[in-house]
Amino acid sequence: MSSIEKLADLVGFHRSYTNSFGDQVYATDESRYALLAAMGFDVTSDDSINRASVELVNEPWLTLLPDTHIVKAELAEYSLPISYESSLKDQKVSWLITTENNEQIKGSHLLDALTIVQEQIIDGSIYFQSSLPIPKLAEGYHKIDVKIETNNRKKQVQFSQTDSCYLIVAPKTCYGPKDAADYKMWGLAAQLYSLKSDKSWGLGDFSDLNSLVVEAAKKGASCIGLNPLHPLFPGNPAHRSPYSPTSRNFLNTIYIDVNQVPNFEECKEANYKVNSKEFQQSINQVNQSDLIDYRHSAWLKYQILELLYADFLKKHIDKKSELSKEYFDFVNRSGTGLKTLATFDALYEYFRAKDENLYGWTDWPTEYQTPNSKAVNQFQKQYSERVGYFQFIQWIADRQLHQVEMRAKKEGMAIGLYLDLAVGCDGAGADVWADRDTYVSGGSVGAPPDATNLLGQDWGLTPINPLALKRKGFKPFIQALRGNMIHAGALRIDHVLGYMRQYWVAPGKKADEGIYITFPFEDMLRVIALESRRAKCIVIGEDLGTTPEGFGDIMASAGLLSYRVLFFERWEDGLFQRPENYPEQSMVTVSTHDLPTLAGWWTGNDLAWRQKLELYPNEKMGQSDRNNRIIDREQLISALIDMKVLDEAKIPEKSPAKMNQELAIAVQEFLAQAPSRIQLIPLEDALGIFEQVNIPGTIDEHPNWLQRMPYKNNEIWEHVEMKKLIEMMKKERCNE
Repeated sequence: MSSIEKLADLVGFHRSYTNSFGDQVYATDESRYALLAAMGFDVTSDDSINRASVELVNEPWLTLLPDTHIVKAELAEYSLPISYESSLKDQKVSWLITTENNEQIKGSHLLDALTIVQEQIIDGSIYFQSSLPIPKLAEGYHKIDVKIETNNRKKQVQFSQTDSCYLIVAPKTCYGPKDAADYKMWGLAAQLYSLKSDKSWGLGDFSDLNSLVVEAAKKGASCIGLNPLHPLFPGNPAHRSPYSPTSRNFLNTIYIDVNQVPNFEECKEANYKVNSKEFQQSINQVNQSDLIDYRHSAWLKYQILELLYADFLKKHIDKKSELSKEYFDFVNRSGTGLKTLATFDALYEYFRAKDENLYGWTDWPTEYQTPNSKAVNQFQKQYSERVGYFQFIQWIADRQLHQVEMRAKKEGMAIGLYLDLAVGCDGAGADVWADRDTYVSGGSVGAPPDATNLLGQDWGLTPINPLALKRKGFKPFIQALRGNMIHAGALRIDHVLGYMRQYWVAPGKKADEGIYITFPFEDMLRVIALESRRAKCIVIGEDLGTTPEGFGDIMASAGLLSYRVLFFERWEDGLFQRPENYPEQSMVTVSTHDLPTLAGWWTGNDLAWRQKLELYPNEKMGQSDRNNRIIDREQLISALIDMKVLDEAKIPEKSPAKMNQELAIAVQEFLAQAPSRIQLIPLEDALGIFEQVNIPGTIDEHPNWLQRMPYKNNEIWEHVEMKKLIEMMKKERCNE
């Protein structure tokens, strides 16, 4: 075994994987070198590589405690591993636990009274790892400090050895759908930006979401599923993918309804501007477009929000009003993370004004590439008002989403908002800038080639270093979960498979040249369960694609719902599985944002796009897909007839393929009969829309994340298909 292969093994990189076509794909040393270097290892020589390997092997023995220890809350007795040199076995270990509530618990043990779990010889010395008993603790995030004092014969202290450890006491299972309701639930999935009303400014906003929630609740829906609401880049609104955020901890402020900002009515400057003929013409212009003009909508919103912030400073901050107290409560509750994001947004704006080709912190002068640098501190002082503005709009966004959340509860929705946690962050964004030690700059998260993406996928998201994650007590992960669960009754975790193993593409390499790396999956599931129960939030793990054997069982035992998509629920011969074969602990849907809508799939619109965009390596594969789709249609019809949800006399045309209303309802009724606890119906399917939301592997070649609903919010409910769908769902899945 080569030195680089040994180091890669120790870090957790896989030597190979089996792709979706059954082929064994082997990691290359080139990718190993590039990724290990990006993780901070010195790989310039065999000596440096070997030293790194030795350090990784010895570190657990040469330090008293692990960086983080997860305690299983259900255990009868609690303990954690402690490592020490055998010559210390007749000494005493003292410990101090500081609980999450700042209570302190002390204790001590004689080392030779502890149970030795294993031992290791390093440089001629024997090291023991023992199990250190600790008292039962409440579920939560604690810290333990330990000390071993070595005394000479006169009982004088000769030296002491100390260490500390994050101590997380976590439950086994998440808050579940049965905790929320005792019946099978359903909801609608919407891309928030796609909603429209007479009052929106070119894209959907939180008020549009509120009206959707109110009406859906009246129809018996238990939730509204949404695209990720993470912040993007306010200084570059053209960056539009919700799965490529600057941070996963706050909100995209472009969704603010400016008219509902609390000081809007009292701000004369804002009202004068908004009511001007020119401004109203601009609003009408962006509202009449079928595709979103993010730049134009952002320009309209942010100039008014700036006026409202100036007004807020004068009338509320300076006068210490009740509204200003609410604002400062939010700022204090959000901690340093909010200040860091606001500072990043102000810096981003500042440098983009100088050069519009600067797309993130990696393009800034070196002295601004670290958030705690002297230059950044000086910038915060000099531009404190601008930093405050970005904090202000985050508060407004949070305030408006909270109001929607409360309205959902008031209307009786069992779940309410079903939010989405992206798999990672844009490498040029705020989270990576703020915590560079946690991320692997230069690397990218992606997916290997499969039937839908033959060239593999490079998502352009900077991966988290799993070694750093444990060193930091999982705090970046906890913050992301907490920041999204705070307003959610359910949270979908995108690409949850990445918490077990993650596919990394090395700097400069193609998407099909990636390597898998192992993550501390069991520990992360415990953290998810802890946050889920605290927030009373159901968790759905997006587990599509090729998964390792036993992965589903692990997810289920942790209380996560599986993500089941009709298009993929087939037997090996291609036949669609009957609804009763779907697991109860699952969320079921026809399609996702990265797949064709039902109408698009039936008519082959997705295949036409693949052909047009030259996503096939050769024409033979394109023709094969088209031939297989003919078979797929027949198999779907057979499944629907078998379940008696479609009359043979109402089968739509298959050549050429045409969609009809009966097929749209039948497919949803088919899924409604599954035992799955939640059924999610994309608005695109409920309204018979042909175009899919996003085609992976494309940016501007297809109108990704740009399409607006063909109907206004109030018109959605009058649509014939929607009316029939609701009638059917009330019969199959409703608390009536």
